[in-house]
Amino acid sequence: MEEWSSKLWTSLLIIVVTVIVLIIVQIVARKIYKYLESLERFRKERLHQTITLIQILTWSISVAAVCVALLMILSEFGVDITPLLASAGIAGLALSLGAQSLIKDFIGGFLILLENQYVVGDTIQLDTLTGEVERITLRATYVRDVKGLHYIVPNGEVRIVANQSKEWARALVDVNVAYGEDLDHITSVLKSTAEGFASDPDFNSSLLGKPEVSGPDVMGDWAFTMRIMVKTQPDRRMEITRELQKRVLAACEREGISYPYPRQEVWVREVE
Repeated sequence: MEEWSSKLWTSLLIIVVTVIVLIIVQIVARKIYKYLESLERFRKERLHQTITLIQILTWSISVAAVCVALLMILSEFGVDITPLLASAGIAGLALSLGAQSLIKDFIGGFLILLENQYVVGDTIQLDTLTGEVERITLRATYVRDVKGLHYIVPNGEVRIVANQSKEWARALVDVNVAYGEDLDHITSVLKSTAEGFASDPDFNSSLLGKPEVSGPDVMGDWAFTMRIMVKTQPDRRMEITRELQKRVLAACEREGISYPYPRQEVWVREVE
């Protein structure tokens, strides 16, 4: 009788400790939630991804604590848990073999969230696919491209990601110039156009540096290429590129700079 009483008390103690652990985990998780929500520098989408990651960790710790407590109680009552552990290992092995791709997707999704590779709202490039991230789960990333097509990409298939919304971007404008034009004059026109654009109050706040003019960068068959580049905020890169292109076109027309086009000359020799 005393032996059973001791086992019951031990089991009760295990249950109490497990409940305390679960309560502590929930309290800590809520404290972290409140702290993150109080940070103004957190983007709303980034906050949601961080909370998702914390929820996954909380669930994993809770499940592990309950499983350990259950095994300890069974062992306390003399149940041999070795077959249970062996069966669990075999079942886990069979499950892992049958769902390798799913497990790979979950691990990939967990690492994407943990390393903050990209978040909802970012524009990313996955191989030949470029679009905006609409949703991220542990299993897949949901992307919509510029045509409106909705893609579902398993996280396990994500290998190389180009994040176009990370920290800063660079607007590039390539200008093809005919070989007959004056290179110094072209350079002067492009620099003055870029400087005027940088001083525009509508765009100045979105620029992270001064525009640079370089070239000739490419010597083609019918033209050489000059380039204007400037660091910008990621979300305004395309807008700045389009506006800068418009100003370059207007400046070239104003200065009488002609635009080159491919030409082909045919020489005909008359045979006697």
